[in-house]
Order: sequence, then C-alpha cells, then structure tokens
Amino acid sequence: MTFHLKSNIQSLIKRHKAKKMNRSNLFSESEKRRYARHFSLSDVGEEGQQRLKSAKVLCIGAGGLGSPLLLYLAAAGVGEIGICDFDIVSESNLQRQILFTEENVGKSKAIIAKSHLTALNPHIKYHIHDEKLTSENALRIFEKYDIIADGSDNFPTRYLVNDACVLTNKPCVFGAVSRFEGQVSVFNLKRVDGTFGPNYRDIFSEPPAPGTVLNCAEAGVLGVLPGIIGSMQANEVIKIITGIGEVLDGRLFFFDAKDFTSRTLKIRKNSDIKIEKLIDYDFFCGLKAPEISYDELNEMRTTGEDFQLIDVREKEEYERKNTGGTLMPLSEFEEHISNISRRDKVVICCQSGKRSLIAAGRLLDAGFENVYSLKGGIEALENKTCSLTNPPALRDKQ
Repeated sequence: MTFHLKSNIQSLIKRHKAKKMNRSNLFSESEKRRYARHFSLSDVGEEGQQRLKSAKVLCIGAGGLGSPLLLYLAAAGVGEIGICDFDIVSESNLQRQILFTEENVGKSKAIIAKSHLTALNPHIKYHIHDEKLTSENALRIFEKYDIIADGSDNFPTRYLVNDACVLTNKPCVFGAVSRFEGQVSVFNLKRVDGTFGPNYRDIFSEPPAPGTVLNCAEAGVLGVLPGIIGSMQANEVIKIITGIGEVLDGRLFFFDAKDFTSRTLKIRKNSDIKIEKLIDYDFFCGLKAPEISYDELNEMRTTGEDFQLIDVREKEEYERKNTGGTLMPLSEFEEHISNISRRDKVVICCQSGKRSLIAAGRLLDAGFENVYSLKGGIEALENKTCSLTNPPALRDKQ
C-alpha cells in the first residue's frame, strides 16, 4: 500500500516535471527573460503566456489608439499582430501617436509601425495591411485573426468593423476618443453558452448626421487620452486571450480625463438589429467622397465653372510634375483646411487617386459637402498623354 502510494506520487511528480518541461520548451531563453513578470503572475503564468503567443490580433488603425494598443500587445507577446492602416504620418499626429517620430512624416503608418514594433519585440510575427479596409476585403482580412481591436477614427470604418466581426464571429475590442473623453467596450464576444454579446449597433443602430460629431482635427483631443484608452483596449485583448478577470462584455465604459471620472453603461442586445451582409458604409454614413474623371474636370474648366484644385502630394513630387493645383501635402493637410472653399467645388488630386480619397474623406468628415477626388490621379492624366506642367485645362480657378 505504501509502495503503491509512493509510486503514484513519483509518477505524478514525473508527469508534472514533463509537463513543465514541455511548456518551458515553448519559449526561448530570451522569451523567458522577457516575459518573466508574466510568468510570476499566478493568473497568467506560462499557460497564459502560451495563449498570448498562440493568439492572432488585428489592429484597425495605427494612430492615436493604435499606437499604445500595438505597443502593449507586442510587449505582452501576442504571437501574431496585424496592422491595418493605409494612412501616412503627418506632423499633427506626433502630439499623440507615440509610434512615430518627425523623421517618419510622409511615410506609411503601417510600415513604420512594423519597423518600430519589431525593434520592441522581434519574437512577434507582424502582418501589414497597407490598404483601406472596405466591404470587399474586410471578411478576407478578418478571417485570419482571433480578435479585432478597433482603433479607427471615423464612423464608416467603425460600422464596417462591427459588422465584419459579427459576420466572422470575431470579438471586437472597441475604443474611441474625442476632446477629453474616451470610450471602451468589447463587442460580439462569444460567451460560455455559445451566444454572442451585444455589438456596436445595439447601442448606435444609426450613424450621426454628417458634420454633427466633430472629429479630432476640429474638436481636438488631449494628447495623453488615446494612450489611456488604447492601453485599456490592450488590457481587454489580453484578458480575452488569457481568460483572466471580467471582460467589458455588455458594458460601455466612459472615461473623462479632464475631471478624472468614469461611468459604465450596460448594453442589451437589440432584437431588431440584423446584420446579414456588408454594405457601402461611406454611403450609409453620408460620407462617400464622389470621384471625378479628367474629362469631367476638363469640362468644368471649359464651361468656366469655379472650382478649387488641390494637390495633396509631397513638395518634391509636386516640383517634379504638377497639375497646377494648390499644394497641400497630405502630411500637413489639417493645417490647410481653413484655406479650402466650402462654396465652390473642391477637386483633390494625387499621384494615383489613393491619397486624394483620404484627404477627401477627411474633409467630408469635417462637414464639407463640395469635395471630389480625381479618379486615378496624375497617372490617369499621364494616360491621356497630356502635358502636366500647369496645363490650361487644369489651371486652378480659386
């Protein structure tokens, strides 16, 4: 009896040692040193760290919220991190977007973010999605990840992210900031009973009217606030992955940095909300920037219609070849908004039509209703075999 008990204990100890050895082999010596403080936490430990290492998280936006979110997820050891952002760094970003420095101005946020995050933690696999998130690519991109963290700053993207999460059964860790206030929640979380928690549309079934909610460029934002809210989002992501604590499922957390107060709103499912497919979210939110062709622009000039032509490329590009429009580089665009007409048509151009859509979207988000993006950009004009050095048909009519 004594021998049998002793034998069982020795067998148990042996299995425990083997299990511990197997877990330890999952981490390199460098990783063991790096994550030592997590290993010391009884609620996390090696098992929780392994869950982090096996997780795949997609961050929508690498800006104010995305910067701290990405930094802390990378530092925590999330195994694979996706960075979805097609914007470029502008000087006005540096007040709050701590992933970037002055030398990054004018460069791709996603590419720069990957470089800085790799320097922070080279053990992580980083995936760049340097493209605009749309109804055409969202489901394809989301399918690769376990959790979606939404750090977007506009309503069309928020509704798109929410709906795509519902359709792909992914949890969405939501964050938003304006002025001194921030919000955090976890939407569409799969619960133990197999049901899903409330989503963004259960609170906000319809977007606000264009121009009624000021964006950061108009209303401003306290620089430290995105850091606070983005860190809270990272905290919720880590809790979902490791299974620790109580997640913000079915609750919307409000934080006021000015008064340092907070409150929590309980959210209930809205049975009237049905999400069956992705839609045109710019149109849904009243923020779709119409595109204009070279022929239409040329006709405007021929008929004498007043319009303002804006070139959002960088100075070096403009000096090499330009359309005759007013130079307002996208990296400094917010600084020029006060000089843009709200009366005449505004046509925005760039090299390929990509940056002009970003600029047009910013203006529409700011309440402009007279904005057009030149379809295909200067490349489309080159295909017309026309001269691009101040061509008469494209001369600015400010």
